[in-house]
Amino acid sequence: MSRATAGTATRIVIIGGGYVGMTAARRLRAKLSRHEAAITVVDPRSYMTYQPFLAEAAAGSVEPRHVVVPLREVLTGCQVICGEVTGIDSGRRSVTLRVPDGHTEQLGYDLLVVAPGSVSKTMPVPGLAEHAIGFKTLEEAIYLRNHVLSRLDAASSTLDPRLRRSLLTFTFVGGGYAGIEAMAELEDMARHALPYYDDLRAEDMRWVLVEAMDRIMPEVSAPLARYTLDRLAERGFECYLNTTMTSTENGHVVLDNGVEFDADTVVWTAGVKPSPMLADTDLPLDERGRVRCSATLAVEGAPGVFAAGDCAAVPDLTSKDPDAVCAPSAQHAARQAKRLARNVIALLHGGTQRRYRHSYAGSVASLGLYRGVAEIYGVKLRGVPAWALHRGYHLATMPTAHRKARIAADWALSLPFRRQIVALGEQHEPRKEFVRAGGEREV
Repeated sequence: MSRATAGTATRIVIIGGGYVGMTAARRLRAKLSRHEAAITVVDPRSYMTYQPFLAEAAAGSVEPRHVVVPLREVLTGCQVICGEVTGIDSGRRSVTLRVPDGHTEQLGYDLLVVAPGSVSKTMPVPGLAEHAIGFKTLEEAIYLRNHVLSRLDAASSTLDPRLRRSLLTFTFVGGGYAGIEAMAELEDMARHALPYYDDLRAEDMRWVLVEAMDRIMPEVSAPLARYTLDRLAERGFECYLNTTMTSTENGHVVLDNGVEFDADTVVWTAGVKPSPMLADTDLPLDERGRVRCSATLAVEGAPGVFAAGDCAAVPDLTSKDPDAVCAPSAQHAARQAKRLARNVIALLHGGTQRRYRHSYAGSVASLGLYRGVAEIYGVKLRGVPAWALHRGYHLATMPTAHRKARIAADWALSLPFRRQIVALGEQHEPRKEFVRAGGEREV
């Protein structure tokens, strides 16, 4: 089916420049000559974010620029288009996209890889859209770092005890890996900053975790999850399980267990959902909005289309449940990307496409400096060994030697020197001072 055999390169379009899209593109480019395949990657951002390091970037353990990989730097020989996909017509083998100047284009393909990833799964909670923030992008991580530190500055300067209490109350909704790591790392950062404030103590801060399930971190075993919960409680975290947030209007948080309090910071990490873009395509979707795939990662009923990652409903061949699909996780995304690339190459070269089957390796999580939990092939680790394993594992899976070296250097410099505790709020309103100097009103 290859156009390369007829003297024309096969047009491969990859939607999404995240871990799946970037990895698949790199492997396809390494194995297919430019005469065989012309590879195009489409994503609104020009870089891939390595999300497992977002918490450390937010806490200042690594430089934020070091946890992103510029697509044009690593995808040599591929065309990278910064644009937003607004539609897919698999019958006509065409992708519709909107580019930065606002106009739309039609992009034809012979083979299509759908990997737009996921977005935060929000609920119709009053005040959520106005007052909360997610934790899936580098921009959100940087904002949260600056925001938390600026709350310390504001609390130190106010004489109103009620306002101070609100400023120093940080609420995280969602007890999965993202929520636990973000909360633990940011609390660790804030605690390290307190010695610079003469009138603030650790007891003044209030860190609240709200989780709808009866446990946190479903990715690990129940005993390890309980251990994590106990360690958080020892550090003063308030953890409410089997609890949901019913409102956060005007900075006032209301939980369904009757607890109410003012909080100037609400972070929403209660799950993800597939990219909404998929609803504007003719691809088959399941009840959760994920693309229906076979175990070979080929999209059902759409010849020449593959999908992987958080947006794909891929059968879980290791489960006893015949209807089970792989959970949206970084581990699946990394492995599916490699299998997808192999299957695309097999399709072009007339080989056999193999089914995606995984063996669960385990999970690692950081709970702040020198603290962590890990469960690898049934072996449970806690404290410093788990924290070191977390760093080692993710450093090994971080793309490019360039980024690995920079992250390792960041960690090495943090050994003799303290973290840099500074909030650069100006980057969220970069024109504020210039506008003020010019005497004009900012719109």
